[in-house]
Amino acid sequence: MERERTRTLLEKHLPPAAVAYCFDLFQAYLFDFKTTKTRQSKVGDFTFRAGRRQQITINADLHPYLFLTTYLHEVAHLIVHLQFGHRVEAHGPQWKNTFKQVMAPMLNEEVYPKPLLLLLKRHMENPKASSYSDSKLTAAFRRYDAAKACVTLLSHLPVGTIFQLQKRWFKKGEIKRTRALCVELKTRKKYLVPLDVEVGSAQLGIF
Repeated sequence: MERERTRTLLEKHLPPAAVAYCFDLFQAYLFDFKTTKTRQSKVGDFTFRAGRRQQITINADLHPYLFLTTYLHEVAHLIVHLQFGHRVEAHGPQWKNTFKQVMAPMLNEEVYPKPLLLLLKRHMENPKASSYSDSKLTAAFRRYDAAKACVTLLSHLPVGTIFQLQKRWFKKGEIKRTRALCVELKTRKKYLVPLDVEVGSAQLGIF
């Protein structure tokens, strides 16, 4: 019953060519797999539970290509934990190598469209803790997400714009490579905010 439920979930959320492989990983490691409502702080996670099955959760609103990448990212965490426990860094060399290994069979045009595949291959040469750390890859993922077609990114706003992020208000300041130095209006504290972050209401002006 659990296998059928998981297979159905994978069929619903993954590119068709990836379902069999991802289901085989589930059967090999037998973890609890769930989808969740949107979480602003993360798109997926692996949870160690002493004395219980390990758990992987993925945000249900992800488009198939991002869902697949996130699923394999978390499966890599599970494999590393089974091999090394808490003795290694979460996104250290062991995880990077494992992530590369579990991603390798999926890095082809039967699974990912070519424009996305090329960027993903480049990213996988030295994978980061989050694909959102790679601005070009993030932009490519968004092109395949109809729900993100009209989002406003911090990079879209001119310097001096007031914007909302996670229910807090900021003023966009000087751009430093892939981030902008922003001031939170309430506390006057400064933060380096990624330029590809999605922002809420925005308006020109000075508070």
